[in-house]
Amino acid sequence: MQQFNFFMNDVVQEARNDMVHAGYTELKTAEEVEEVLTQKGTTLVMVNSVCGCAGGIARPAAAYMKNYETQPDRFVTVFAGQDKEATARAREFFTGYGPSSPSFALLKDGQIQTMVERHEIEGHEPIEVVQKLEQAVDTYCK
Repeated sequence: MQQFNFFMNDVVQEARNDMVHAGYTELKTAEEVEEVLTQKGTTLVMVNSVCGCAGGIARPAAAYMKNYETQPDRFVTVFAGQDKEATARAREFFTGYGPSSPSFALLKDGQIQTMVERHEIEGHEPIEVVQKLEQAVDTYCK
């Protein structure tokens, strides 16, 4: 069991590193979430997880968005199942949407505008998720 825990710690750290290296700011506490998500402007929130669709689809799509011509003001990430209080606080902003990870939420002035939920990620190609994210930022970040 201890070997498995060490393995999972490595998996979690690698998933965190993927997002930080892509240029996303990690929010690990409810207070950090509150401070950032209530700011004026637009924020893309990536709800990270260790599942296969996060690693193979969502995180690559998230990384791509840092290079897209239309940008939100902030790129942030919370980690479902790891930073539980931060994730729970972020989800309070996602009014009208159930808990979903991995997922993306786009907020403007602290208000949810749209989400790309797990069912729109799992089983899809990364480019399909990228296209949904591009459409969202083109709509709300100009």
